[in-house]
Amino acid sequence: MHDRIQREFEAICGAKAIAGAVLEVGAVPSERSLLSMSSLSGASTKVGINLDGPHTFRDFKILKGNANAMSCFDDHSFDAVLCNATLEHDKFFWKTLAEIRRVAKPGGLIVIGVPGYKYFKVEKIKSLLKRAPLFRRLQSNPYFDVLFSTTITFEIHDYPGDYFRFSPQAMREVLLEGMDDIDIRSIMIPPRLIGIGRKPLN
Repeated sequence: MHDRIQREFEAICGAKAIAGAVLEVGAVPSERSLLSMSSLSGASTKVGINLDGPHTFRDFKILKGNANAMSCFDDHSFDAVLCNATLEHDKFFWKTLAEIRRVAKPGGLIVIGVPGYKYFKVEKIKSLLKRAPLFRRLQSNPYFDVLFSTTITFEIHDYPGDYFRFSPQAMREVLLEGMDDIDIRSIMIPPRLIGIGRKPLN
């Protein structure tokens, strides 16, 4: 995980003053795990789940399991569920999202980080250039069309597969659908999106 991403998660979790049980989906046994963040020092319990496990690291355990079906956890078990750089590698990420919602307590915090894409203000220049005759001709050329039809996104990182990239709209309407107090942050270039929400109380 990039330092900038870890700092953003630290700031988010620190501001929320998490004191209960915390789950990290896609946890790794290292200082780069979200469960290693100092902002979680007040958590009563910290546990992770990963296809590669089990592991014990510092003050948390990582269970071996598939986040698509987290039968090892009861409903409403966690005050906070964290997930970063995992859903793009999950062929059935919607199943994992359903499980995240299931295991989070009502009012529980959900924070998800994914590689994304978004419309940058500088891209407005492309719209203006497309009006000029020379650029319209270039756009019709298959070799130059790439300059007008691409979006900045994070490179393919095949571990164990790489299937998805997400827009801010997808973060709001799919990944955090039905959550309260949604906040979406875009950091870095290419963009990494971090979505924050709370599971509704009822």
